[in-house]
Amino acid sequence: MGKIFKWGIIGCGSVTEVKSGPAYQKVEGFKLHAVMRRDVTKAEDYALRHGVPKFYDNADDLINDTEVDAVYIATPPDSHMYYALKVAAVGKICCIEKPMAPSYDECILINNAFEEKNIPLFVAYYRRSLPRFEQVKSWLKKNKIGTVRHVYWHLSKPANTIDLSKEYNWRTDINIAYGGYFDDLASHGMDLFIHLLGGIKEANGIAINQQGLYAAMDAITGSWIHTSGVTGSGSWNFGTEKREDLVQIYGDNGKISFSVFEEVPIVLDYGSIKESVNIENPENIQLFHVKNIKNHLFQESKHPSTGSTALHTSWVLDNILGKNIKNKH
Repeated sequence: MGKIFKWGIIGCGSVTEVKSGPAYQKVEGFKLHAVMRRDVTKAEDYALRHGVPKFYDNADDLINDTEVDAVYIATPPDSHMYYALKVAAVGKICCIEKPMAPSYDECILINNAFEEKNIPLFVAYYRRSLPRFEQVKSWLKKNKIGTVRHVYWHLSKPANTIDLSKEYNWRTDINIAYGGYFDDLASHGMDLFIHLLGGIKEANGIAINQQGLYAAMDAITGSWIHTSGVTGSGSWNFGTEKREDLVQIYGDNGKISFSVFEEVPIVLDYGSIKESVNIENPENIQLFHVKNIKNHLFQESKHPSTGSTALHTSWVLDNILGKNIKNKH
């Protein structure tokens, strides 16, 4: 009772300004105590604007700060393992931005490091905690569409100005994100499907580069099967005329339609009934994810997105991208 977990953030960039950082200040039992950025001026500016007591330009100083109980790693994926292993070595709680790492092999090393010391590890697949997707999960549990048969997702968007200018973008650097925007965006949806429909036992795909704007893949198709027997298929293309994002879960008595990223109504069709529900996301979209971290640490409930669940998601993503790792899981 009365325990306060003091958090530190490594990489206080744009994602932490609204999406995540303030959530660690709003959740009872948590306090954002320190931030780190290699540009110390920017780290100080963040700390002043957000009321954070400490700031650093060296990650080791934050990780080894005796007042910091837990570390949130919000850097690009290629540095996740480097920092995570340091956090595990000093025995501190950790949350890592998604994807957990650029490859399944690196995710194994990260997850094992925390499991060996029995230290809580969370990954920011925050859609598992959002009320809009908990509504979908509730409908599925209540068998609103009967026995689930298939899930389909199409996500596409035009090339953006950075893509067209060919300026550097780590999200399309093949050494950091082999699948390009697939790694950054499709990881959210695939992880959500695992949360809603259970683990995946087989996944395959084709990944190519159609546009030649950057080295990473920009057109991917995939298929998979959940351990329950539910089949799945998806297509992701990042060079189309307009943005589209549609998921449809088909059952033998209806279907559920929704968007992974857009705040549009969730639609339930079954029999002669059509039900539409609009559930807005919180201002700080990771708020419920961070609340669930608190509930996990205070032993009130188990967090839905841990190192082990993110490890499974990474295995699925790598297989869809054709990285030939099927026998490793």
